[in-house]
Amino acid sequence: MSRLEVAVGSLRLKNPVICGSGEHTMTADAIRAALRTGAGAVVAKSVNESAAAKQQLDRTDYALLGSDWQRQPWNFAPPADAQLLCRSGLIQLEFETWMEQLVVLDREAAAQGSYVIPSLILSDLDQCARYARAIEQMGLRVLEVNIGAPHGEEAARGAIVLERSSDRIATIVSTLRAATRLPLWIKLTGQSEDVAALADAAKQAGADAVVMMGRFMGFLPDLDTEAPMLGTSAALGGGWALPLTARWLALSRKRLGRDYPLLATNGARNGRDVARFLLAGASATEMTSAVFTGGYEVLARSVRELDEYLQSRGKTAAQLLGVAADRLESYADQASRPGYWQTFAPPAAS
Repeated sequence: MSRLEVAVGSLRLKNPVICGSGEHTMTADAIRAALRTGAGAVVAKSVNESAAAKQQLDRTDYALLGSDWQRQPWNFAPPADAQLLCRSGLIQLEFETWMEQLVVLDREAAAQGSYVIPSLILSDLDQCARYARAIEQMGLRVLEVNIGAPHGEEAARGAIVLERSSDRIATIVSTLRAATRLPLWIKLTGQSEDVAALADAAKQAGADAVVMMGRFMGFLPDLDTEAPMLGTSAALGGGWALPLTARWLALSRKRLGRDYPLLATNGARNGRDVARFLLAGASATEMTSAVFTGGYEVLARSVRELDEYLQSRGKTAAQLLGVAADRLESYADQASRPGYWQTFAPPAAS
């Protein structure tokens, strides 16, 4: 077995680097480019039945930002501290047309030991269940359903859904579970007071894995124009989000059990970040903004960097899984060091 190989439930991935769904997985050529990097899987651009969601693609906008919140050039060589602010939309192909392409692409992926994974984004639950059933009948091997799209409350009514209710998530997942026997991955929002509770609801209702967590919504005033950057609120992602995602991974692992598959998204920029998410309890990591802004080479480089890290530690990816999460302690568990804080206090003015 390769030191990079991991399990996500019943699935074996040749490595834990997954190309997440986005504008960079919206065509057959784009998905083939992602597969050529050696990624363990590629999640196709999401689709649903909503005309409003398709129309939203024509209203998208994107800004690459540095740590000073100033725009950076979109040259696919972003600085390490780059952040993506954007509003997005769904693929404009009809469901059947897109799935027919994905069937062919997944066969190609299988020959490379990889997967092409269709992604549904929730609008109408009954229609989503019908699509899930059709995806299984067409021969695709895994299904991701995104119920935590950050734009859900900004998009046109009925376009996409952002779910924060455990009861609602239980209803959604149980409905989808009844519609398909495929491995079912549920992508959750990070805009919740208790992401672990949402993950637990998805697990109890029959999800085979959960993906956590969607980006956060932000609002950024532009100092030059004195207007909102991009004209509106927008989703924000960047390396800063990694500790937030890692915390919810660790807490979800504690709540759901060490054997339940968790997948990370939001915060990984390189192979060492994938290792950090493994240590936090994620069996694999979906890289999205980093690929969209940095190109497909981000995936190939991340696989190499992870392999180099594992080799240097003399460990496999599977051996890293949850190691740091299982050592997570409370403040009360820490040793008492009276006066230690003074070491970090700024000097008084003279």
